[in-house]
Amino acid sequence: MQYAGFTLRNNLFVAPMAGVTDRPFRQLCKKLGAGVAVSEMVTSNSLLYGSAKTLRRANHEGEVDPISVQIAGADPQMMAEAARHNADNGAQIIDINMGCPAKKVCNVMAGSALMQDEPLVARILEAVVAAVPNTPVTLKFRTGWNRQNRNAPTVARIAEESGIRAIAIHGRTRADQYMGEAEYDTIAHVKTLVKIPVIANGDITSPEKAKYVLDYTGADGVMIGRAAQGRPWIFRETEHYLATGELMPPPLVSEILQVCREHLADLYAFYGEDTGVKVARKHISWYTKGLVGSAAFRRAMNQLPDVRSQLTAVEDFFGQLAQQDARLRYEEDLPQELAA
Repeated sequence: MQYAGFTLRNNLFVAPMAGVTDRPFRQLCKKLGAGVAVSEMVTSNSLLYGSAKTLRRANHEGEVDPISVQIAGADPQMMAEAARHNADNGAQIIDINMGCPAKKVCNVMAGSALMQDEPLVARILEAVVAAVPNTPVTLKFRTGWNRQNRNAPTVARIAEESGIRAIAIHGRTRADQYMGEAEYDTIAHVKTLVKIPVIANGDITSPEKAKYVLDYTGADGVMIGRAAQGRPWIFRETEHYLATGELMPPPLVSEILQVCREHLADLYAFYGEDTGVKVARKHISWYTKGLVGSAAFRRAMNQLPDVRSQLTAVEDFFGQLAQQDARLRYEEDLPQELAA
């Protein structure tokens, strides 16, 4: 796929997720089939550039191209400065956040709250594009502020006119948060209005759903978020399905243990062991969610205080799984009498 001046291996994108899409997770998703992985939101407040959190979020060492960094804010000049700062520090694509529905973001008129003020949207987009003339700028937003105000078509036109190179649309309004089901009619309509690439996002949980959304909306690509938590191999499964029409068999337990091992090692190295153990807990929970016996394992694992005990618990859990079946089996896939 041609995207913002880059040739991608496919049209599969990792959605930016606060507290999730750090460098270790982005690298893992790219290794397992994603074409682009967008960073967590980076603040546009220059006073926070030197904070440990912001420095970690801007750390792209060893990351596979293209490096896409998402910035968030509501002031055109500050957003322009943030774009320059991140481009100077390795960002190859600047992505603007107008999709986050979190209260603390929307309360300062950033994220999806910006969709209420279309003139401000235009000023921000024009300022950022002008600030980094040699770096492509993309935009992520929602279908609207609420269901009575689905103004994604207007925002999409503003984006194209402002020089935005591609857009990603989550199929919910800000008021929907993550409730209910994503709707794709708005995305399909936007696709008919603009010439820049349109990426569809929202409730893409399987290879079959990815194909359905691509076919239904005519979008150029799909963006997967929560479904990749604990299952980053969804990208290679989807890549394979889109290319062949066939589903891959479930991965080997031994392979997923190795994926998990390497991911944990990256987390410990990236955050330091103390913080790394805490961050790793949620990823281990996601890796094991739905697997037989995982509920009791997660309760015990969340009490483990250090790297050694955490790794030992993971090894033991997957070792027991491998004795039952060489491939990953989720409780929903088992006959009811076996799952009980």
